[in-house]
Amino acid sequence: MRAKGIAYDTGFVRHGEISVPEFDLEVVRRDLAVIRDELRCNAVHLIGGDPERLERGARVAADLGLEVWFSPYPLELTPDAILELFAECARRAERVRAGGAEVVFVAGVELSVMNDGFLPGDDVMDRVTRLLGNAEGMLAASARLNEFLARAVAVVREHFQGKVTYACIPFERVDWELFDVMSFELIRSAEVADQYAAGIRNVVAQGKPVAITGFGTAAWHGSGAVAPRSMEIVELDEAGVPVRVKDGYVRDEDEQAGYLREVLEIFEAEGVDGAFVYMFALSNYTHRPDDPSRDFDMASPGIVKVHEDGKWEPKAAFGAVAEVYARI
Repeated sequence: MRAKGIAYDTGFVRHGEISVPEFDLEVVRRDLAVIRDELRCNAVHLIGGDPERLERGARVAADLGLEVWFSPYPLELTPDAILELFAECARRAERVRAGGAEVVFVAGVELSVMNDGFLPGDDVMDRVTRLLGNAEGMLAASARLNEFLARAVAVVREHFQGKVTYACIPFERVDWELFDVMSFELIRSAEVADQYAAGIRNVVAQGKPVAITGFGTAAWHGSGAVAPRSMEIVELDEAGVPVRVKDGYVRDEDEQAGYLREVLEIFEAEGVDGAFVYMFALSNYTHRPDDPSRDFDMASPGIVKVHEDGKWEPKAAFGAVAEVYARI
């Protein structure tokens, strides 16, 4: 595997609110140095909704010699607003690339379900619920998305001279002629476990470089079987802030570690060009070891656990990822 990476959160923006209140470049530099030196990554997927943070983080990553996947992550935006975000981010990404860094521009992630204008529904859960079992709705969403992506790629390439990709959900049926790299959000669950390696093999066989993004699971017993929904054990308030962990779930860091080890080995065996574990840390899902009902880190896909004072420590998954990346 050429690009051994992980996603790093610079702050998701939804309805004007950002999920990471503070963005300290010294902290970012320390984290990215750990990602390079201890996790053995050579690439980082910088995700978020603030263009300035993405550029500043990208410069730090580039200084450390990491390949940068510059990834604006629109949430609940209209297509026109997404195009504005992409144009600004493409200009910033080109400045980083022109300075000598290896930069790939990611023109969105799961746009059809995460944003307005592609599917009916008031929010992501509403859209996904309406989509389940709705083959006609999937085809319609795919058509709308591909029409939008043609416009989006034209906007990005006007300002950015490097490689461009899009992180898709398979049902979106993306027109890959638009892109240099095919990126898939492919999360293994029990329902698809027996077909998972073959699915990876099939997309690799299409000829273009393939990256797998957005894969991972949480740190509770049984999470791997329902990995795409493993964060749903937490009850959220109306603003999306975690309130409590639902009853009946038991913390199990080894489950998360084993899951990541297995899927990374599949990617290596099937010839994937790049993999980006989701994710390094989810800072607003705090670890509270003395209060299981509020140990939100149980539901976090992060491979480090973040304490209430903002400090983090590795989970078992950290060691699993480092071990695999060191030998492949």
